[in-house]
Amino acid sequence: MAREDSVKCLRCLLYALNFLFWLMALCVLGVAACLRDHLNNVLTLTADTRLEEAAILTYSPVVHPIVIAVCCFLIIVAMVGYCGTLKCNLLLLSWYFGSLMVIFCVELASGVWTYDEPMVHRSDMISLKSRMPHFGLQRYQWLTHAWNSIQTELKCCGVIYFTDWLEMTEMEWPPDSCCSNQYPGCARHVHYNDLSDLHQEGCGPKIYSFIRGTKQLQVLRFLSVSIGVAQILAMTLTVTLLWALYYDHKPPEAASPDPQTPNPREEQPKPNHSHPRVAEAWANTPPNGHTQIEMEQLA
Repeated sequence: MAREDSVKCLRCLLYALNFLFWLMALCVLGVAACLRDHLNNVLTLTADTRLEEAAILTYSPVVHPIVIAVCCFLIIVAMVGYCGTLKCNLLLLSWYFGSLMVIFCVELASGVWTYDEPMVHRSDMISLKSRMPHFGLQRYQWLTHAWNSIQTELKCCGVIYFTDWLEMTEMEWPPDSCCSNQYPGCARHVHYNDLSDLHQEGCGPKIYSFIRGTKQLQVLRFLSVSIGVAQILAMTLTVTLLWALYYDHKPPEAASPDPQTPNPREEQPKPNHSHPRVAEAWANTPPNGHTQIEMEQLA
């Protein structure tokens, strides 16, 4: 009974851990998708600079296709682990254990890679001004989209201040993406009326903070550590469950004969040799002729 209760407890814990794997893997995929779009815009603005190398060093481990594939694979592994725990199947549980071990090694390498310190300084932000003269040109639509996305999402304008647009380009006012309340022609209206409606902070310091690490990156690091700890616990419980199901199960011992139980052979009636005809028939009858002797006795 104690062994059955232990197995039931192990199965319940594995059910909970597999459900936790699903939730955390989905959270990692969602946060990584949000960071990937933002990272693409930053890489567009910082192309061929030290900022690009620092951004890749910081964020590639968490938005790399391999990491995304590992999270998707973890969802499948959790489903297999759930089925193996439900059916107590040795093959499924063994495959589940091996898959968790491989995923854990990949996540450990990714975590070590993520904590590398990027070599970037605030003075490198000035290199972003070289991207500003191409804003709005037909052949640089991708750069225009990146600037508008960065200024809208980060609520910033220019590199250091919104006047960078007036210094580095032939524009008379900043882009509309610098407005707090965006609408077509808002920057022109704000430029001639109230400059306080423009984003006052430059995008350079915010891009620098993004490269150094954001809250989303910290969340991904926390989720990675949590998944790693949960995987270690799941692998330990899986090995324990396999041992409880297959290696700790002893075959039942053969029951010893009870001395009080009568032997069926002893209960068989012995032939009565007192009658001369019966004695003569018993002597001349082969071993398989007991039925005929009994018939003669009845006669």
